[in-house]
Amino acid sequence: MPLPDAFIQELKLRSDITDIVSSYVTLRRSGRNLVGLCPFHGEKTPSFNVYPDNGSFYCFGCHTGGDVITFIRKIENLDYMEAVRFLADRAGLQVPENNVDDGMARQRMRILEINRETARFFFSTLNSEAGRPGLEYLRSRSLTQKTIRHFGLGFASPDRFSLVNYLRKKGFTEEELIRANVAFRGRSGGAVDRFSNRVMFPIIDLRGNVVAFGGRVMGDAKPKYLNTSDTLSFRKGSTLFALNFAKDAASGGQMILAEGYMDVISLHQAGFPTAVATLGTALTGEQARLMARYAREVVLCYDSDEAGQRATSRAIPMLREAGLLVKVLTVPNGKDPDEYIRSYGEQGYARFKNLLENTGNDVEYRLQKLRMEHPPDSAVGRVAFLTAASEVLATLGSRIEQEVYAGKLAAEMGVDRSAVLRQIDKVSRKRRSEAQKKEFRTIQQDAVGLRDRVNPEKAGNLRAAAAEEAILSAMLRFPELAGFVRGRLKPERFVTAFNRRVYEALLGKLEAGAELSLSSLASFFSEEELSSVARMMARYHDVPASERDVMEYIQVLTTEQAARKARMAAEGERPEELMGYLDALRKQKK
Repeated sequence: MPLPDAFIQELKLRSDITDIVSSYVTLRRSGRNLVGLCPFHGEKTPSFNVYPDNGSFYCFGCHTGGDVITFIRKIENLDYMEAVRFLADRAGLQVPENNVDDGMARQRMRILEINRETARFFFSTLNSEAGRPGLEYLRSRSLTQKTIRHFGLGFASPDRFSLVNYLRKKGFTEEELIRANVAFRGRSGGAVDRFSNRVMFPIIDLRGNVVAFGGRVMGDAKPKYLNTSDTLSFRKGSTLFALNFAKDAASGGQMILAEGYMDVISLHQAGFPTAVATLGTALTGEQARLMARYAREVVLCYDSDEAGQRATSRAIPMLREAGLLVKVLTVPNGKDPDEYIRSYGEQGYARFKNLLENTGNDVEYRLQKLRMEHPPDSAVGRVAFLTAASEVLATLGSRIEQEVYAGKLAAEMGVDRSAVLRQIDKVSRKRRSEAQKKEFRTIQQDAVGLRDRVNPEKAGNLRAAAAEEAILSAMLRFPELAGFVRGRLKPERFVTAFNRRVYEALLGKLEAGAELSLSSLASFFSEEELSSVARMMARYHDVPASERDVMEYIQVLTTEQAARKARMAAEGERPEELMGYLDALRKQKK
């Protein structure tokens, strides 16, 4: 059963959406609403809106929206019930668990229990005779027992059934182990350990849950690193290794983004506890925004090989879009941070700290790369370098930054500073033009419903869908109109299936005497579907609605339904039905 409406209403009252969102996003007032930079995608112009009067939010840039529960689900990467519990704890409320049919949350909880037991098993194995190869490897990397315990490192033995047998004895089924991705189904049909003969790195979320594992193989087998696939408790693209430790150490200052588990662990052990790493994949925008919640500046510390440089070049714009200052640290002699720190023994900390303090920013790094690609020791080289450099400087959001670097380049290359600035402005205009064209195409597609994945029928029924959305928005924004609508509009008169489903859900709430709001719908619709309903409310937020307005929308639906039936009859070549529908259509128009 869903949560009681009375509880949801009380939770909303104690979880003011403005207060909640303001703890994650800097908001400024714009009329009755508040606006800010969206925390769910990178943007420079605020398109994220909070509507205090109806407790909703909507971003016109990435089309994410919903109520306060949806916001917490998205920002904290929680499922519905976890978000409810998060807000309830904050508000001092007790969740009425006995009334909740929460199958998905129970599955996720079982996965977390499996992960916790798995981490204990791997740690125990590492510190047993069976784990000697793993322990010797970690000791060869100069890790202390204190560090091993701090990160909960472990070992998966070569036996492909040791973990499965252990977890079975703990009461977990094979299906649960496979769902948690600590096992897979073998050729015989039984569960087999996913990880074997590997040093294991538990991945821990911000609430202290073990959500996944990474494993480094002993020997030369492939793949060298194996990670947990996405599960109900884990998404690679929204998690960072060691962020649970680094977030507090960073405390709004600097964070180090390294390439792998061992680099991060070595940095922490050496005295740099703000290091984090992605999980075997390239940096995502979500991970960049996650770092921006806890740091002001990120130092990129990837390997200096070609793959590392590509990863650095790709990460820079993502980090900048998230609002972070970016520096790029290149470890001397092609070493990674772990090798560099170990090579200097007791001096490792001081040496690496010196590198950090003398590291240039991302602009200097990119310009230096361009100098190597286009050596400016000839007229042709200087032109190629300055042209490419202008492309880089055009990406900077600050005119002051552009002018400073334009001056430095002009002096270095022996050209006029104004010429460099003109080239930067030319590139900037071209970029703006392309962005505007892309945005215009997106707006056009949105207007005709071509990008609507939630309501695909909208594209073929634009007028009807618009009237449906206006009615639904009116019911949610002005609940006093809901009874009026119910008496004059049957669900069957809705043309699009999704909007009909929302209308039926609202009628159900009305029948039960419950509040009509986004929060009352939250347990019945997915995040994407709630975003679609929030978009309706945002679109009509400043449009007044009266009984007369609602009647006009209902009239549109009646007309459109008659026209739709006429088209269907025409396609079926049934003249007598076609004439009947056309007569009905003419009467409606009168």
